[in-house]
Amino acid sequence: MKVLADKGKCCGHARCNAVAPDIFTLDDNGYIAVAEIIVPAEMEGQARRGVRACPERVLALDDDGMAATHGQASAPSPGNR
Repeated sequence: MKVLADKGKCCGHARCNAVAPDIFTLDDNGYIAVAEIIVPAEMEGQARRGVRACPERVLALDDDGMAATHGQASAPSPGNR
């Protein structure tokens, strides 16, 4: 499983990191650090909770090459912070 993040839309609420800090790392400014996160099988539940926790809906799950969104984002945009 992968988590895809639209970094350009991240507002830095850090709720994903609060729920699953081992999966969702933040940059020095408090924004999601990477656009694609490979999630180990044993951490998939935490990843799903982190995706659901994002109030801006910038995170999407990709279980099998097909992104399943929680909200608006379907794939990361090229934006960087």
